[in-house]
Amino acid sequence: MGRFRVESFKIDGDYIELIQLLKATGLAQTGGHAKMIVSDGDVLRNGEVELRKRAKLIPGDKIEVGDNVFNLE
Repeated sequence: MGRFRVESFKIDGDYIELIQLLKATGLAQTGGHAKMIVSDGDVLRNGEVELRKRAKLIPGDKIEVGDNVFNLE
């Protein structure tokens, strides 16, 4: 059983784009890496696969990438 890392992430503004979140949290080193993570179907937004690289994430969204979970505030 994997160990999940659950964190809160405070959005500065009304929303953050998915690829920006992946870079800001350190899950992706570059924009290209972030796009690859999304394209591979490795991101869940509120329990569903999110394939839109520039999806506008808002407070209340729950983002899961592997063992990392981010609750957006």
